[in-house]
Amino acid sequence: MKLNTFLLLFALSGAAFAQIPNGYYDDAEGLEGYELKTALKEIINGHTVLSYGSLNNYYNQTDKDIYYENDNTLLDMYSEKPNGPDAYNYGFGEGDQCGNYNSEADCWNKEHVFPQGFFNEQLPMRTDLHQVVPTDGYVNNRRSNYPFGEVGSATWTSTNGSKVGSNTTPGYSGTVFEPIDEFKGDIARIMLYFATRYEDQVNTSGWGSHTAPNNPLDGSDDQVYEDWFIDVLLSWHAADPVSQKEIDRNNKVYQIQGNRNPFVDHPEYVVMIWDPEAMNVSEFDSNKKIQVYPNPVNAVLNVKSDSKIESFELFDLSGKRLQSGKPNTNDLAIDMNRLPAGTYILQTTVHGKTSSQKVIKK
Repeated sequence: MKLNTFLLLFALSGAAFAQIPNGYYDDAEGLEGYELKTALKEIINGHTVLSYGSLNNYYNQTDKDIYYENDNTLLDMYSEKPNGPDAYNYGFGEGDQCGNYNSEADCWNKEHVFPQGFFNEQLPMRTDLHQVVPTDGYVNNRRSNYPFGEVGSATWTSTNGSKVGSNTTPGYSGTVFEPIDEFKGDIARIMLYFATRYEDQVNTSGWGSHTAPNNPLDGSDDQVYEDWFIDVLLSWHAADPVSQKEIDRNNKVYQIQGNRNPFVDHPEYVVMIWDPEAMNVSEFDSNKKIQVYPNPVNAVLNVKSDSKIESFELFDLSGKRLQSGKPNTNDLAIDMNRLPAGTYILQTTVHGKTSSQKVIKK
């Protein structure tokens, strides 16, 4: 389940715009792996439990389209077309709510991103706004309780390109549902929120067996999901960074029910929990072919290699490239004097192989 550290860079933008209360994540500082996950669970635990009937009253605050058509209609990840006009739009009133439906555009209802059948419609997960979103009723029905995944051969496709079909990710050969690329990161961070918020409940009575068809749970309360499913979620998280839509929704849900999605506020937590070795400095130096020192660094970062360093790139955690070059030498000195204190990612290429290193500037 290795995630290329470089991809992490593109999952880290946007968090600076979140309205995170001072000290909200203090108890998670310095932790990683499942210890970090449990600390986050304690932070986001105990939110206000909403009634199921009240959820529809909140979607005009959390899911209004002010990002694409900017027409204040309901923003539905299963019908939104980011690069053109939607095939249909919904308002928030009762006239657009399901009801009966026979096809797309009939009405909208509530989609449990983690299917409620797997937890027997129990509270508080059934009414957790972080994971219950408005979607077209017919597409919601076609998604059924299939896990998310990468579709090979589609058996059905929605008007915006969401698909049902056979899974292509090794480790699972069943049917999956694939949203469009624009919202894959959103879905991944919701599913990882669910795995964190309810980590101590996924194996309690009343939950569907993790061996049941379509259920992506792995039977544990640490990783929570099966290996193949974690691979999909981490890939989607990296490829589709946190958007302003997600940040705004996170802030609104916090105002309504009193807890936050930590993976929207701190996207780096995803890798720190489910793939901590991707952030491990020692992994980079384990073959002793490349040495990076001092780390942490005050001024000049030295890079030495047994072979010539063909290229290097230095990024901040927003994905911005700060320095780059093709030194074609065994020794490299990178001036970091003018950079502020913080964490950076250094990429070097030797013999055509690119490695990533976390660098701390003091």
